[in-house]
Amino acid sequence: MKRLLAGLILLSSPALARDSLGIFEGWGAFRDVSPLHCYAIAEPVTSIAGRWRAFASIAHWPEKNVRGQLHIRLSRARRSGADVMLVIGDRKWRLVAGASDAWAPSPNHDTFILAKMRTARSMSISSVSANGDGFADTYSLKGAASAIDAAALGCAANR
Repeated sequence: MKRLLAGLILLSSPALARDSLGIFEGWGAFRDVSPLHCYAIAEPVTSIAGRWRAFASIAHWPEKNVRGQLHIRLSRARRSGADVMLVIGDRKWRLVAGASDAWAPSPNHDTFILAKMRTARSMSISSVSANGDGFADTYSLKGAASAIDAAALGCAANR
């Protein structure tokens, strides 16, 4: 757990002041002060060594009026044009993707995805890597709801 906490704290820019809002199983909740944003974040259950660390996060940016935005950092660079699929329970979503990141297609999709995250045990994100190999990043959702709530509360107090 200490390794996870240390890794989660380092995932974003190290120059920012970061407050821990709590660790909930495999998920952490944090608040950055400049610019103010709060997020719940986790690493995949299994991860591969690479140029960066994969993560899933749910962020709140009060100044931008953004609440509950899904952001996925893929474990590998994605092949251009390859779909990125998110599966939670019996639901599947095609995400909007860049070279190594993915997001829900709209705020409404974020809402549906968060609701499903609260009731499921795990989620997986799959795509095709730049070298043509398929891959999937799997996340445990144990503690996700608590971390998401802690992040939302961490930014709600500053409105």
